[in-house]
Amino acid sequence: MAKYITKRILYMIFVFFVMSIILFFLYNLIPGDPARAEVEHLKEFMKPDEYEYAYQQARKALGLDQPLIVRYGKWIKGMLKLDFGMSKVYRLPVRDVVKDPFKVTIFINIFAIFIGLAITIPLGIRCAVKRNSPLDRTVMVFTIVGHSIPTFITALLFIFVFAVKLEWFPVSGMVTPNFKGTGFALFRNKMWHLALPLIIMTVGSLAGLTRYVRAAMIDALSMDYIKTARAKGLQEKVVIYSHAWRNALLPVITLIIGWFMSIFSGSLVIERIFNLHGIGKFYIDALQNQDYYVALAIQMFYIVIALVGNLITDISYGIVDPRVRVDQ
Repeated sequence: MAKYITKRILYMIFVFFVMSIILFFLYNLIPGDPARAEVEHLKEFMKPDEYEYAYQQARKALGLDQPLIVRYGKWIKGMLKLDFGMSKVYRLPVRDVVKDPFKVTIFINIFAIFIGLAITIPLGIRCAVKRNSPLDRTVMVFTIVGHSIPTFITALLFIFVFAVKLEWFPVSGMVTPNFKGTGFALFRNKMWHLALPLIIMTVGSLAGLTRYVRAAMIDALSMDYIKTARAKGLQEKVVIYSHAWRNALLPVITLIIGWFMSIFSGSLVIERIFNLHGIGKFYIDALQNQDYYVALAIQMFYIVIALVGNLITDISYGIVDPRVRVDQ
């Protein structure tokens, strides 16, 4: 196992550096001159030679006067020290700028994922056990409908019903303007604002995983070892949760771990609609504002999350099913 993990870590490092080279050079090929944008507003107030001098100074300050390979070397060296450069828009270190959006995204997704798993796993198992029952048919119809409707349509429908008509929840923001409460009162106010986005995110994620759990459980329940377990007189709960679910978990574990890794990624549609300053919306804003050091830092973080998620998935296979040898 240790040898396998070491090999995978070396592979992850190789992929990380290859992707960093590709992304850095791609971002620098995007049309636009950050130095020119820095001093463009001074053009009408300066003489041509003064403006040119200010432009050259801006290029030097941004490091654009150096060859691209030298700039990459400085950038990757700083990144390995967790120094991601300066944000052009916010005039602050990127590490400080992305803190709040990440906190918002993690806060939202933790609730959405745990609520989703608490519903989808028992529901998928129940539908598999009661296959072709009225419950199973009803759930399958709703999951197909839920899987077919885009998230933004669901969001608009829920806003119309729960925010406009019933007036149960606010439409945007994370905290009531000028709210002075602290502690539990602040937490309750946040959850009131986030209730509608969380409901929409949970509903949007129910369809796929519920159907996947159901399919995996149906396949597991049809195996001979389940018939043997029942023939031994084991309780049905033991057969379902100890035997069938343990084996059904192997194909499902990829989705579950992927869900957990998505805690760090933003939901662009939801964040845009409800005006939540999460990392998804923040990433798009950085691209639109040509704040490339911020965009690069977020993109490289996503790459690390994807690599770590794949490693955890492979190791989990061996933990869930001892027959799977991950070290070979």
